[in-house]
Amino acid sequence: MQLGYLGIGLMGEPMVDNLLADGHEVAVWNRSPGKTAGLAARGARVAPSAAAAVQAGGVVLSCLADDAAVEAVFADGSVLAALGPGGVHVSISTISPECATRLAAAHAAAGVAYVASPIIGRPDAVRARVPSFLTAGDEAAKARVRPVLEKLSRRIFDFGATPSAANVAKINFNFMIATTIEALAESFTVVEKHGIDPAEFHQMVIGTAFGCPIFENYGRQLARHGWNDTGFKLALGLKDVRLAQGAAAAVGARMRLGELLETRYAEAVAHGHGEKDWTAIAIDVRAEAGLES
Repeated sequence: MQLGYLGIGLMGEPMVDNLLADGHEVAVWNRSPGKTAGLAARGARVAPSAAAAVQAGGVVLSCLADDAAVEAVFADGSVLAALGPGGVHVSISTISPECATRLAAAHAAAGVAYVASPIIGRPDAVRARVPSFLTAGDEAAKARVRPVLEKLSRRIFDFGATPSAANVAKINFNFMIATTIEALAESFTVVEKHGIDPAEFHQMVIGTAFGCPIFENYGRQLARHGWNDTGFKLALGLKDVRLAQGAAAAVGARMRLGELLETRYAEAVAHGHGEKDWTAIAIDVRAEAGLES
């Protein structure tokens, strides 16, 4: 299949590598062209613009940072015009439900199907083909792209015909990860202050009630102070915490933990940790307890 792919970042590069390995012809575009050089060397075609990466009636995938980045790419209508009737856009980005709704409406007006398909997994999981996709949108369009997504992932979770539903699910999933990282950072800091090795404490944690990937992987990263090994930027964590609160407010709910986490993440970004992994909130947790990182 001929595919377009917009946005070559930490997630996009390994995903395009896998698409090429699966035999697809992939045209790639990124706002910073330098990030596409490696993919070009491995067989991808580098497009001079986002619209030039798509074919009429074809399929394009996008993995962009946030609402602003997605809307900037699609605002002028050139990508939708290039796709035209019968085209499908699979949006892998974690964006607000409101943005997804606006995009779906603009796509429908151009005769293009919009499939929300945010991804669960860090770059290493993407490369190993073990992330999950959360999909929502037109049934025929989902069926068309499902074989492509199935080969890239461990599992696909379907949330129906309304695209924004997949984004609500993804935002709240990320919120749960954020709360887990905060809990681990605080607990590890306290046990260390009491003279206990956090790595040993971590082994107890995952060997009893919390033996699951989130506690295993993030606990290991925190225990070794691995926040300079960026799999998901802290600044994007702040974005997602705010998206979760926005989704809650839209239906008259309140996230008290979300309010606490927004403060934590905003302060960490202000302290210069925004480009580090989102486990870097532990730097501030440790500093508050008088520990160096």
